[in-house]
Amino acid sequence: MEASAAAMWLNTSFAGFDQAVTAAVHQLYDAAGWFFSPFLELISLMGKGGIFLILLSLCLMFVKKTRRFGTAMLLGITIGALFTNLFIKVVIARPRPYADETGFFYPLWQLMGAHTESDKSFPSGHTTAAFASMVPVFLLGKKRVSWLALIFAFLMGLSRIYLVVHYPSDVLGGLIVGSIAGVIATLIASHVIPKRFYHMDFFQQKPKTGKHTSAA
Repeated sequence: MEASAAAMWLNTSFAGFDQAVTAAVHQLYDAAGWFFSPFLELISLMGKGGIFLILLSLCLMFVKKTRRFGTAMLLGITIGALFTNLFIKVVIARPRPYADETGFFYPLWQLMGAHTESDKSFPSGHTTAAFASMVPVFLLGKKRVSWLALIFAFLMGLSRIYLVVHYPSDVLGGLIVGSIAGVIATLIASHVIPKRFYHMDFFQQKPKTGKHTSAA
């Protein structure tokens, strides 16, 4: 299948950027691949299908103190997925970096274990989901600790470049789309969803019923 005009434009316009960033990231493999390879493979696995992030957001939704976080995270993931998987990936239809067996990325992809993906390359769905879910945590949380959420999102993008399943420009696209989705989700969670939703008790205990005996 031939690449679309948009995909060819990306390949041409970002060729230098994509190769330079990928080469720089692969210095991690040269420095300590024994550590970075399993670590970044685990990070990447946590973003597969968005399942881990969805389950995490649902768990947070069932606790009053974290319900706003979980709600915004789930909204962000949903908005990001709609934009990425149903629209942008379909329109751009950019092949994966390893699709060209004569290109710069193919031998690096083989070196990293030749992981394959079934969908198109731009933007990175893993990175979109990571930023769409972590940006709300950063915006709603205390900044002394919530910035850690952004580190996870950046590591997700790094892992996709490291494994050579995405161009760096794919990850950049995922960062932008995911961040926008995360901001929209935060606004909806903060200003559209009724506040009483965050105070509902999903696990109310039923009052005990029984016969009361009176003292004679």
